[in-house]
Formats: sequence, structure tokens, C-alpha cells
Amino acid sequence: MCATAAVAALTLALSGCGSSSSSGSASSGASSGFVLGALFPQTGSLAYMSPQEEGAVKLALKDINDAGGVLGKKATSVSADTSDADHADQNTSGTQSVLSKKPSAIIGPASSSVVKNVYKEISAAKVPLISMGATSASLSGVDPYFFRTVAPDSVQGAVLGNVIAQDGVQKLAIASFNDDYGTGLRDTIAKTAEAAGVDVVYGADQAFDPTETNFSSLVSTIKASNPDAIAIIAFDQTKALIKEMISQGIDTTKLYLVDGNTSDYSDTFDKGTLKGVTGTIPGAHATADFQKKVKSMESSVKDYTYAAETYDGVILFALAAQKGGKADGETIQKNLLAVSGANGGTKCKSYKECVALLKDGKDIEYVGQTGIGPFNKDHDPSSANIGVYKYGEDNKPVFDHVQSGKVSTD
Repeated sequence: MCATAAVAALTLALSGCGSSSSSGSASSGASSGFVLGALFPQTGSLAYMSPQEEGAVKLALKDINDAGGVLGKKATSVSADTSDADHADQNTSGTQSVLSKKPSAIIGPASSSVVKNVYKEISAAKVPLISMGATSASLSGVDPYFFRTVAPDSVQGAVLGNVIAQDGVQKLAIASFNDDYGTGLRDTIAKTAEAAGVDVVYGADQAFDPTETNFSSLVSTIKASNPDAIAIIAFDQTKALIKEMISQGIDTTKLYLVDGNTSDYSDTFDKGTLKGVTGTIPGAHATADFQKKVKSMESSVKDYTYAAETYDGVILFALAAQKGGKADGETIQKNLLAVSGANGGTKCKSYKECVALLKDGKDIEYVGQTGIGPFNKDHDPSSANIGVYKYGEDNKPVFDHVQSGKVSTD
């Protein structure tokens, strides 16, 4: 998956094929210290998310090394492009490229579908994987070596479904692409909205091909259903879809977007095109200070979706290695729950602060940029944030509010 987003929070919840890069010498894996593997969507429909993920990784490694590294050694990294779900060969080649460098742990991919294509190979190598953006509900508890720092779609879908109902929408159409992420989120939004009295007039059971480029027929069908509002669940396809809506005279201020497309459209549409549109994004709204630091690491960053989730995932890996006394994958996997606070412990907000507590023999609960709760039995955050954003005249999403809640393990 390659997508971008921006939303107010409500918590219920690489270039080149198979390319890799490193920071320092990282070819011998755990034997030479903590080596972070990173899988980014540097190409494909989610490429707009890669800069903030890369910036967050660089910032996390800097903070770790400024605090003395992991087990007294400098933390290093290797990375590769895994593109999106439509490029399964790149999913595989990027993953194999990183695994060949024997990483201690892997951050990413952000796409649920890409995770599904690669997690078994990563797990077989006994390397723990934390996804910062894979939100498919079907990934909860999927593998002992899979974790995530973002809430599952069941949380975001329930939030957006309720927001739609609270806004007074009576007839809703849903335009979703046929992807595990898309259909899973669609189902929850539709179920929640319908339970609140909203009539889903189109899209509860339909989905379009992710490779579609001509949306004339789809938009005509949606228009004929005469909805009050339209929810769009897609990635970069959103631009072409909205342009077709404009050409067919649909009011584009009555849209609802999700984390895959709640993005900055100031250079895409005329002013006011999206004014009043609502979007949601799982995760914390990055603070101004954190945004500044991430951008200092990667100047091309334009949006901060999943930056906090990426940063916290890297810090959690390093803390697990520190607590376990080794930088190998099995040791890190066994200690991730503990450093997240699943067993209780003293709360700490930075790698430096947490390491000091660990060295004193204390249990910890890392409370980082995301504000998520400790990992639960499914390796999801036990509590999380869903951001709700509102679009202004400039077609940019502005954070509106955030709420917190529990992530169900039922």
C-alpha cells in the first residue's frame, strides 16, 4: 500500500526494485549490534507516505545513538522499497533484500496487503515485524512475530461510521477499491453507519479494481443512487475519482475520506473543492516539535501520517533488545510486550529515559509519540488514537480533535 492521509483523532481504537541502503556497517546482523530493517513504499500508489516514514526512522536511530546506542553499540539500518500490493514481485524482492542483511527487526510495510504478502517469510527468519500502518482487522494475532503500532480498521471504521451518522447523513454511498484494506474498512463503516440509521444506498457490497483509471461509470452509478454524502476508500486513485465527480456535477464538499487518502490536495484541485470534507487517520496527531524534527531528517516530507507510529516502532525494538540483553530477533520478539508496558512498569517517554530505568532493573512502559497503550494479546495497541480532520478552503486537512478508547480483542 502506498498512501497519504490526515485526520482528527478518535481513539477506540526505494528507490529502485529491491534496492537497499544502510547507515553504517550492517551486513552481519545482530552479531554486529542492533540492525534495523526498514520496508518503505518508495514507489507505487503509497509513495507519498515514504518520506515521513524514512524521516521518522532516521530520527529514531539518531535519538537511540545519541543515548548510547543499543547494548553499547551504534544502531544501524538497511532498507528497501516494497512498493504496493499491485507489485507483489517488489514486495518480495524488497523483503528478501533486507532479510539478506540479517536485520535484528523490521519496521514496515505500512500496507496491510503488502504485509500479508511478506510476513510469513519474515517470521520464518525469526525476525519481529512492526507495521506502522497496516490496519486490516484480519492481521490481529496473525503471527507471533507480527506487531503494529496502529489500531486495526475496525476502530477507524467504527469512528468514521459514527461521525457520518452524527453529521446527519441519511443516504451514504461508498466508493471503495477491492483490496483487503479497502473492503475491510468499507464493511465496518457500512455496518456502523447502518446501525446508526444511515441508509447505505451504494457500495456496501461493491468495490472497484485498484488499477482502474476511468471512473466515469462508477461515478454515474453513485450519482444515480442520489446520496447525501460519499465515503471514498482508496489511495492515489482518489484524485481521478474526485475529478470525475466534479465533471459529473457531484458536490465534492460532502465527502468522507480515510487514512489512505486524507491528504494535502492544495495543488490538485481548485480552492474550496474539498471545503468541509472530513477525513480520519488512525494514530496520533504529530506535535509541531516532532514534525520539525522529522522534517530535519527528511526535507521532502509534506505530511506526517504514520510518522509517530514509525518512530515508536523503532524505539520499541531497541528497548526490547536492551531489556533482553541481545540484539537478535528472537530476543527482541520475546521482550516487545514487556517494554510496551504489557506487564506494568514505570512510564517513560524517551529512549534515553527508558534505558536508564532498564539499567536500574526496573520494568517500563514506553509512552512515546503515538500515545498508544501496551500491546495486547493480539499484538495490537490496547488503546489507540483515530484522528478526525476537516478540510479548509485551501484543500488541506486540518486536525480537529482526538479521542481515546480501547481496542477490542474479541
